Amino acid sequence: MAGNIYIGEVFRNDEIRRDFFLMKIRLPVQFDRPRPGQFVMARIAGLQDPFLSRPFSIYAYGRGRGGCAIELLYRVAGKGTRILAGLIRGSQVEISGPLGTGYTVDPTKKNIVLIAGGIGIAPLSLLARELRRTNSRAADAVTVYLGARTGEALVGLEELKASCGNVIFCTDDGTLGEKTLVTKAFRRDLKKYDPADTALYACGPKPMIRSLAGLLKDEYVCQVSLEERMACGVGACAGCVVAVKDAAGNKAYRRVCADGPVFNLKDILWE
Repeated sequence: MAGNIYIGEVFRNDEIRRDFFLMKIRLPVQFDRPRPGQFVMARIAGLQDPFLSRPFSIYAYGRGRGGCAIELLYRVAGKGTRILAGLIRGSQVEISGPLGTGYTVDPTKKNIVLIAGGIGIAPLSLLARELRRTNSRAADAVTVYLGARTGEALVGLEELKASCGNVIFCTDDGTLGEKTLVTKAFRRDLKKYDPADTALYACGPKPMIRSLAGLLKDEYVCQVSLEERMACGVGACAGCVVAVKDAAGNKAYRRVCADGPVFNLKDILWE
């Protein structure tokens, strides 16, 4: 379903690490509270090049008397994000959303495990905030595994430490935290988590998600937010389809933007 379109105003757009930016956008009060895992499509208002909006997971959300605000954590990866990185306070942006499905929280689970790779920390940070805001679960019941190529690419650590009791971070080159892949660090600890009492949530690049699928047993339920290129964000172009198992166990195709981006990891078919 298509989201509403709003004109927002940039409040801040800071480079927090090299090529990593945190943008705060003020929006009208009518903007719905997003569910963790949902996203927005964003573009500079009135700019025709690049014409297409870019998808961004919602990193944080707040509401006040006169309106609300969202924060987008993003990495400069191409022309569109490079232009967004140049926006100053007061710039106007066109925001469509909130879009897509979100993570489903099961309040009966005693342990919450978040597994993030790189910029995949964005939707999981909103989930961690939501758990802290709405749930009486102790902070030490939430464990985060966060991985990146280098220490410079590990972003969002401060917020995670404030929301979660246990944060394990890994880098490929060992410049910060453990020198290992985040999935290997999680595999080492897997026996700690009883499948009946554990909820798993993940977001990251496709190789990480595929590796996670290979090490989890069928009794574990893991919700994953997939990272895919999107042109429209509402399912009209079908440019972001993935292969999944449908309810009957047959192969089917789903649109990451409209049917996701959150899927049950068991349902994803790796072609």
